[in-house]
Amino acid sequence: MDCKELGEKIQKKAKLNSIISNNTIEAFNLFKESAKNISDELSKDFPDARFDFENKGEFEFELRFGSDILVFLLHPDVFEFSRLHDVMKIPYVKEDLERSYCGMINIYNFLTDSFDYNRDLDFGYMIGRVFVNKESHYFIEGKREVGLLYTNFNTSVIDKDSVTSIIKSAMEYANNFDLLTPPFDDVKIVTVAEIQSKLASKKQVIGKRLGFEFKQDRS
Repeated sequence: MDCKELGEKIQKKAKLNSIISNNTIEAFNLFKESAKNISDELSKDFPDARFDFENKGEFEFELRFGSDILVFLLHPDVFEFSRLHDVMKIPYVKEDLERSYCGMINIYNFLTDSFDYNRDLDFGYMIGRVFVNKESHYFIEGKREVGLLYTNFNTSVIDKDSVTSIIKSAMEYANNFDLLTPPFDDVKIVTVAEIQSKLASKKQVIGKRLGFEFKQDRS
């Protein structure tokens, strides 16, 4: 391969990555706008519940509601799927392999108390990740209420309506995903110093499910 041919390939790949990155950033901004609108609307209608939106910068925002918080993170890189991934088998991708290159938005669920009380050891859970390609088509890997089958990749285009639907589904899932008590043996011993310094509660690792796995929600 001569330098000209190599340069053309590198330039083509860079252009593709730029298109995908721009599409994913636009999608993420739609997520931000929709999340704020949902929070503002629910705050007016349900003043006794807590609803907050906080923009944390170009790559992150938080949506708080009740005892839950959703953290949305935009990954700055472009990804390709493994050849063994099911999305690589659908006709939409086989017709044009560049369609399998995607930007990614991750959605995590935490307890609001974990942030409010600086419980750094508490667990959060990824409940979905949104993949956006060069044509602004998308699909979601995630929990039952949030996930969208990859087989719809060819028809699902990211827009305001789809983003709003994803956020509401994520909120519904988080609201229904209940907190379980930590195992007794994990919290039965505490020192005097921890009690006096109020460190005991912070040292207890809290999560909605300890040992939780995605496959439990796939049936």
